[in-house]
Amino acid sequence: MPRVSDEHREARRRQIREAALRAFAAKGYQYASIADVVAESGLSAGAIYTHFSGKQELFAAVAEEVLSRRGAEIDAASRHGLPPSPGEVLTILAGGMSRDLVDGRLLLQLWAESTVDPEIHDVVERVVGSFRRVLREALQAWFAARPDLAPDGAEVAAERLLPVMMALGQGFQLQRAMLDEFDGEEYLAAARAVLPA
Repeated sequence: MPRVSDEHREARRRQIREAALRAFAAKGYQYASIADVVAESGLSAGAIYTHFSGKQELFAAVAEEVLSRRGAEIDAASRHGLPPSPGEVLTILAGGMSRDLVDGRLLLQLWAESTVDPEIHDVVERVVGSFRRVLREALQAWFAARPDLAPDGAEVAAERLLPVMMALGQGFQLQRAMLDEFDGEEYLAAARAVLPA
């Protein structure tokens, strides 16, 4: 029997993650099933379970994929060796999440469910931990390049700003999902005006 290459395996996992993202975005995490992922991917349930043990592992993999895209976008946004500012990072994150999750209700559903479902809480906790790492690294790099704005050091400055950045990002997603008249560009412009530059 021929061996499957690592490249083929990763291509198949990517295909499954993208199908799962579409299924989760369309139905929400709670209501999307592996059968929905099967339908989106065109693969068999066996093919899905060969790569992922179940919906939780698949969701975590999808979230990691989305976060890795944001990390790559933040890295690509560095200009002349200067990392993107906190406002630019927020814009990158919000824009990328809006592209990946056209309907922002999925995040709200997961956040709400994580308060009452221990299994979802564990998944959301892991994903938020990864998100915080991406954000922390971006802020530390920026403050390291701007020591005048970080008299106590880049790590301290980044840690101080991190919860504010998290709240701004969550506020963007919350309002985008709930308010018909929400203007994302206006929100981001206001956020950039109050963040250090």
